[in-house]
Amino acid sequence: FTFGEDIVAQFLNRHDLDLICRAHQVVEDGYEFFARRQLVTLFSAPNYCGEFDNAGAMMTVDDTLMCSFQILKPASAQQQRSGYGRPGTPKR
Repeated sequence: FTFGEDIVAQFLNRHDLDLICRAHQVVEDGYEFFARRQLVTLFSAPNYCGEFDNAGAMMTVDDTLMCSFQILKPASAQQQRSGYGRPGTPKR
């Protein structure tokens, strides 16, 4: 399904909302605004499937409805090769 700024604005107006928050689409910086900041895409998995060099992000909304983002930086190629510093699976 494809939509543009006009559809976002119509949806927000119809439902008396200010922001659409969507997820599950890889975005390079972990989050990305669209439609004059009326829609934000979040993606929380840095280095998605080991194939992308994307950051991840989490969004927090405070009591005044101010949104802030925490960025999960992607691992370097060296960190990816070394298993991100996690211990391996124990042998049986």
